[in-house]
Amino acid sequence: MTTHYMSPTRATLHGHFSAALAPALEVDPGDTIRARTLSAYWDDAGFERQHPLDEGHALLGPVFVRGAKAGDALAIDIVKVRPARSGRTAAGDFPSLVNDRLGLTGRGHQRIDWEIDPETMVARALGFEVPVQPFLGVIGMPPADTGIHSTNPPRPTGGNIDCRELVAGSTLVLPVAVTGGLLSFGDGHAAQGDGEVGGTAIECATDEAELRVGLIEAANLKTPEAHTPLGFMTFGFSPDLNEALMIALEAMVERLQFDLELDRVKATALASVSIDLRVTQVANETLGVHALLPAGRLRRGGQVVSIRKRL
Repeated sequence: MTTHYMSPTRATLHGHFSAALAPALEVDPGDTIRARTLSAYWDDAGFERQHPLDEGHALLGPVFVRGAKAGDALAIDIVKVRPARSGRTAAGDFPSLVNDRLGLTGRGHQRIDWEIDPETMVARALGFEVPVQPFLGVIGMPPADTGIHSTNPPRPTGGNIDCRELVAGSTLVLPVAVTGGLLSFGDGHAAQGDGEVGGTAIECATDEAELRVGLIEAANLKTPEAHTPLGFMTFGFSPDLNEALMIALEAMVERLQFDLELDRVKATALASVSIDLRVTQVANETLGVHALLPAGRLRRGGQVVSIRKRL
């Protein structure tokens, strides 16, 4: 297994998803990628952005995974995410469901600058402190459709998922839609609440992000899933929150059926007493919900029951 190093340069940075993007790196399954990422805002890029290709988040990649093809899945182990020492949160006058409902539209745009301490894992601003729980907001691949695709909405192939639980120690499993997968990542977050209600987290660069990429052949996965320190989760994305909820829930019920050898009715009944439904984010045009089976919640014969990782 090989460790590859990436730094943010014109050759590795882009602000869109596309199957036509030339790979910045090729890896074998099992290889590790260590990188430094910019903030979503392209701070310190050192060059002029090319619009519309650099319109979105500052992403590193794409990474071509040898052997990956449509119908497979990538299992991305998130080994490390170390935030930079500063970040910012913006809220106010930009189109969003929340801003419209809270009456923020037309009131201007405000920026809050945060001091991030990676040693004590605390961020400070406005006289307040919040715990630092760093993760990458964007880990994903292009869909099969040709053309340029925005980095803003999450998709079945991943992207701007913005799930605060995808911290170090997690494994994110994403469906592959194009040959090689063409994995991209970035958008460091030092802290975020479920929902990301104001539209941004503490957006920051990362001094180090380390990912290990595995390949699951013929996974036939419909929507992302993840094994995290908090528990196992499945994701649903849709412009309609109810539909996003049902996609996440159906994926979870199917895993309970398969892993625990239950029929549909029993799996649904078990989900009703053991699964939490959480709003991942409401900030990215396409809304996100994750269904969570918390670690240790479910037992059988005195032994903890967990959802197995796909092979």
